[in-house]
Amino acid sequence: MVSLPPIPKLDATSADGLNAVALAFAAAGVVVIVAVAAELLHFTRVLRVAPLAFGPGRARVGVAAVAAVFRVLALAAAVWGLTVLLVLPPAAHRAGEIKDSEYRHLVLVLDISRSMEVEDAGPGGKQKRSERAADLIQSFFERVQAERYKTTVVAVASEAKPVVQDTTDREVVRNILTELPMRHAFKPGDTNIFAGLEEAAKLAKPWPPGSAVLMMVTDGDTVPTTGMPKMPPSIGSNVVMIGVGNPTVGKSLGGHTTRQDVSTLRQVAARLNGAYHDGNEKQLTTELVSKIDERAKPKGGDRWTAREYALLCVGAGAAVFGLLPLALGLIGTGWEPGHRPRAE
Repeated sequence: MVSLPPIPKLDATSADGLNAVALAFAAAGVVVIVAVAAELLHFTRVLRVAPLAFGPGRARVGVAAVAAVFRVLALAAAVWGLTVLLVLPPAAHRAGEIKDSEYRHLVLVLDISRSMEVEDAGPGGKQKRSERAADLIQSFFERVQAERYKTTVVAVASEAKPVVQDTTDREVVRNILTELPMRHAFKPGDTNIFAGLEEAAKLAKPWPPGSAVLMMVTDGDTVPTTGMPKMPPSIGSNVVMIGVGNPTVGKSLGGHTTRQDVSTLRQVAARLNGAYHDGNEKQLTTELVSKIDERAKPKGGDRWTAREYALLCVGAGAAVFGLLPLALGLIGTGWEPGHRPRAE
């Protein structure tokens, strides 16, 4: 069964919005009066020539009456929307205008160990795991309100080190994901993803409850058996474990076989009350992205304002008014005058 999205509520709390809506209704009312008068005058003329246009039976004269109603409604909707857009002050969507209370934190814990350089990831299995991780994170940013996130990046190999804290510049994050050779800053050894989780928990501890999302991208090649850290209230269960690398066919690396350890990563996600996603071939699902963004975005972020309703009315009104003549032409008059030969 397909579930419909909730009906958005109009945000009429601002004085500008109320004034614009009131003025728009007045303008639309004037247009309706003028349009109705014009359509009535036009319809009386249509009735005079109806036998010529629709035949003696005036079969489709009712279509002309219905079209007049649609024209009036379309004009009223378009004028209402255009008036609202004209009166409302222009909206500027810039990160500098976001209040501090509206920002949310995203903690990215990146596995940058040697095994992440193995080429067995992506839909064709020819990408490096680190490259696949970068694609997944970039895709996430493209599908959410990226300007509302303060991103903290923690690199983890044999130990964990914070790379950047609370940046709002996506180019900084992109550079870290694709161009910064972080692996050389760590001592050789087995990957300790719990160290990355512990460092993320330490950085997120001062933040307000429920204000952060923890996203970890790893192949799960080596996972400690003990030492699972506890997430602070700022993160809670907002944890996503993303696995990269072929989960079935391993590759030899340093004397052992490396592949994505799905079962272990799934267990880690379950112990943190989070979610696991196999990102080796598929991007993050819409359901998972919506869940993450729903937890991270401020309340009322999806509420429609007068501007959104105005854009909807302008688009719908203009479309109806423009397509109506085409529809009437396709329907035709239903009458073909002229002499026809009598069938024998």
